[in-house]
Amino acid sequence: MSDVNYLDAMFPALGKAVGRTSLANLPTPVQRSRIQQAGCAFDISIKRDDLSSAVYGGNKVRKLEYLLSPRTSHAIKRFATFGTVGSNHALATAIYARQLGFECTCFLAHQAKVPTIVPALCMHARLGTEIVRYGGSYSARINTLRRYLWDRDAWVIPIGGSSWVGTLGFVNAGIELATQISAGEIPQPARIYVATGTMGTAAGLALGLALAGMRSEIQAVRVSDTAISNELVLQRLLRKTAAMMHRLDRSVPADLAERARIRLRHDFFAGGYARSDEKTAGAIRLAAEQLDLKLESTYTGKAMAALLNDSTTAGECLFWSTWNSAELSRAFEPGTALAGIPQEFRSYFD
Repeated sequence: MSDVNYLDAMFPALGKAVGRTSLANLPTPVQRSRIQQAGCAFDISIKRDDLSSAVYGGNKVRKLEYLLSPRTSHAIKRFATFGTVGSNHALATAIYARQLGFECTCFLAHQAKVPTIVPALCMHARLGTEIVRYGGSYSARINTLRRYLWDRDAWVIPIGGSSWVGTLGFVNAGIELATQISAGEIPQPARIYVATGTMGTAAGLALGLALAGMRSEIQAVRVSDTAISNELVLQRLLRKTAAMMHRLDRSVPADLAERARIRLRHDFFAGGYARSDEKTAGAIRLAAEQLDLKLESTYTGKAMAALLNDSTTAGECLFWSTWNSAELSRAFEPGTALAGIPQEFRSYFD
């Protein structure tokens, strides 16, 4: 495991103030690939964040390096977080919390059925994650939180890990990419396509690239409902992260948020979270056949669909692969694995 951290090197006072646990294998590689589409050929760059860890990769581990830091975890016994039943963030939190010796509670909600749900639930069962069905009225949700968090020495991580602290993982990632570009590994892209749910990944990248002086624009392809992913919330996250960075290290530019170049894309939502359409399915097929890259329909397929749609006018493009590529076993013992899974979620095994 590499312990490269460009953000700490650039702003040591910030790194000392925040703290970080080394979980990922960084930097993740970049590559150049050729795509054939509608009789035309063009090259793109790919940032292989799916290879961020052999344990469980993808984009979540970068956030968790900061969210599970020694400063955060002091004097606690349990981490808790939120997501849908197939949430990559919830599973990554459970995996790395356990790896560090903590208990984990995941408050999960229903979603459309996709193939990744069963292996995710099986992994939760093997880890011993406390899975709690989360939903209902506001008062019902508050009562659920009180029941499972009160007096349990728990630290709550927000959905998607997209607090200003978690976003620092992708500020670091933006500087990492800029370093690879400056070293000549890939050309500087005009646009970077990345799926966005709670927007911490996209916001952090935009801030990191701004710190590095890169002019690339983040194309944040929305995959969540607009109640979660919208321009107002995005700007708040950008400003909060930049303001806290500047407060902790005065060498961080005070106008960093204004320098960020990012556009939230709503045109590839495909009808809902974890839902798909022909553009998404076509992008997944093309990635598998031409790029030897495995994508899925909830996040990465939609980001690739946006890139393919824009390919004739976008100029030099980079695709940020955010999905974990480490295999999760589907094997489970019905009498034991399902025992820790709420009854409401067992229909996903049908």
